Amino acid sequence: MNRSTRRFPLLQVALCSGVVAATAASTLFGPGRAVRAALQDSPKTVIDEAWQIVNREYVDGTFNKNDWKAVRQSLLSKNYTSKQEAYEALRVALKRLDDPYTRFMDPKQYEALSNQTSGELSGVGIRLELDEKTKALTVVEPLENSPAIRAGVQSGDRIMAINGRSTKGMSVEDASGLIRGEVGTKVTLKIGRNGANEFNLPLTRARIELQTVRYSLRQEGKNRIGYIRLNEFSSHASEQMQRAIQALTAQKVDGFVLDLRGNPGGLLQASIEISRMWLDKGAIVRTVDRRGGSDEMSANRTALTKLPLAIIVDGNSASSSEILTGALKDNGRATVVGSQTFGKALVQSVHSLSDGSGLAVTIAHYYTPKGTDISQKGITPDIKVDLTDEQRQYLATNPKLIGTKQDPQYARALSVLEKTALARPGASSQQSRVNFVAR
Repeated sequence: MNRSTRRFPLLQVALCSGVVAATAASTLFGPGRAVRAALQDSPKTVIDEAWQIVNREYVDGTFNKNDWKAVRQSLLSKNYTSKQEAYEALRVALKRLDDPYTRFMDPKQYEALSNQTSGELSGVGIRLELDEKTKALTVVEPLENSPAIRAGVQSGDRIMAINGRSTKGMSVEDASGLIRGEVGTKVTLKIGRNGANEFNLPLTRARIELQTVRYSLRQEGKNRIGYIRLNEFSSHASEQMQRAIQALTAQKVDGFVLDLRGNPGGLLQASIEISRMWLDKGAIVRTVDRRGGSDEMSANRTALTKLPLAIIVDGNSASSSEILTGALKDNGRATVVGSQTFGKALVQSVHSLSDGSGLAVTIAHYYTPKGTDISQKGITPDIKVDLTDEQRQYLATNPKLIGTKQDPQYARALSVLEKTALARPGASSQQSRVNFVAR
């Protein structure tokens, strides 16, 4: 989970990383011109940038009982023949903190994280899979507002070649790498479609917003249930969640199931904004930095709905997922169903470094509204439903059954809504529905 440093408001990482890097660059070499000149354009530059950030912001002021100044001296006393050698030395030094979340990323890794948290990528907007029977790369779906959907790409289309290169034997990952590219550049896909001859389709790459929120209306007996699955807390997650809640409310649902299974987290601010969509009042989360400085984020009476809510979680629901779950659970806003969550109660800031690499550094510890420290323990669901290995395998091989009555955790969440909130006097769809608030 990422957040900005304490010098700035809680903004998306993409908005503050450049400012942070510029601030670091102005102080990282110390007062001496000789030191500044020696480090200029050398692999040591990135090492010292990273050291300065950790020295200034790391959550543990003892640096896991390491002499952090001695670590800097050791790092800068060595001669590095390449950036890769310097990168490895920095990674070794960071391991002394014994914190897997404080980590160095080379330029490719940092770019991947930036794309992940931004919720965007540059490409043509198709989801691919490898057909088990034919072994052909097949379009699962074209994404909304993408070059692919505008060009008429259809679910079930086969990608036979990319820029003239056959996709036979090619993995989904390799194909995706060839299809992605800079905005405005072109790529040609050879399409195979049932009932038609193969044809070449030229496409211009564009910036694609990834769907992290998927939703649908489920008629479950007499009840209309709004099912929402949130895969990650990216920079677009809040606006996508708002659209989902509003669309389902307009369809006169009686209650909601929010599925956070497998959600590893993401941006702290996104978790706060989404919490406020469900929670009208009450605390959301409290963060504490290494100096004991405390920040508490609360709801601000902008909830979009007060309809009954059940949340499904599992052991891979982490970080921002746990902030949202903890806020709604502690405030009595939702019933939590599923397995014990992951247990990550740390906040990271992400910084870009001068050569395009990056650093994630743990800057704070967080607590749920009731003051619970979930670190390495996770959140215990109100109703525990652990899947057997056989059930997990069945759902993994039949993903279309996730969020149906053949999914034991979803089925139990439905049961909770039916037996409690939806069954209460005065909780019918007409009586309990509220007007949502524009944000």
